[in-house]
Amino acid sequence: MTLRVALGQYDTGWEDPPLSLSRAARVIERAAAQGAELVVLPETSTTGFTMESAKFAEPLDGRSATTLARLAATHHVHVLAGIAIRESSDGARVFRNSALLFGPDGLLVAHYRKQRLFAVGGEDLAYQPGDQAVTAEIGGIRFGIFICYDLRFPELFRALAPTVDAMILIASWPKVRRPHWDVLVQARAIENQCYFVAVTRTGEGGGVEHDGGSAAYSPWGERLAHARDTDAATDPIAIVTLDSAEVTRVREQFPFLQDRRAPALV
Repeated sequence: MTLRVALGQYDTGWEDPPLSLSRAARVIERAAAQGAELVVLPETSTTGFTMESAKFAEPLDGRSATTLARLAATHHVHVLAGIAIRESSDGARVFRNSALLFGPDGLLVAHYRKQRLFAVGGEDLAYQPGDQAVTAEIGGIRFGIFICYDLRFPELFRALAPTVDAMILIASWPKVRRPHWDVLVQARAIENQCYFVAVTRTGEGGGVEHDGGSAAYSPWGERLAHARDTDAATDPIAIVTLDSAEVTRVREQFPFLQDRRAPALV
């Protein structure tokens, strides 16, 4: 089983959904033309990593979600994108930093709510965290879905590792912490013996600079694809092929996951 995944890195803009959606449309169109079956866009891809959730969060039938669903259907691809979503919980309005997966028919396939919120930047004051892992399957490739700050919490990924072929993380990772990104993305592939696809953004947003770094790693931790650290408007879009047989081969040859143990508390 294989899956061609496009690393849809681009400048998501800042608190300007129409502009951001127009850029996303170009990325999806170009990725589909290159043969991608799944196009992965960054975290909060229609607004940038805004803390103005009450102003910019949209319902699932809002403009951002419906536009991305239409783009998925138009180009006959799956699209995974980050959107600030407004929903209700126990009768109260809540805002979630979400990842939505749309199928090539435009239907919503999966909805992941970010589990770890970046309190240093005030995200915990603007959004409510999710409390459930989410997996999806395309063409026989099963993968977990995660968002940005989740990357720093290996237990989230380890819990899913035995049941998936890949992890896909969308982000809005800042340039100042880029060295951490480069190390952690590769580490998550190595320790979970699965493909790891991480897509972040470029450009400036809210006074924060982003220099890209989107990448994909094999189950052995080898880098398979790397997006150029510029806007994807003109650069070739990086595409990687995920192969479930390779995951099986690595895990059978080096069955490290079988030696997992819960840590003893002294």
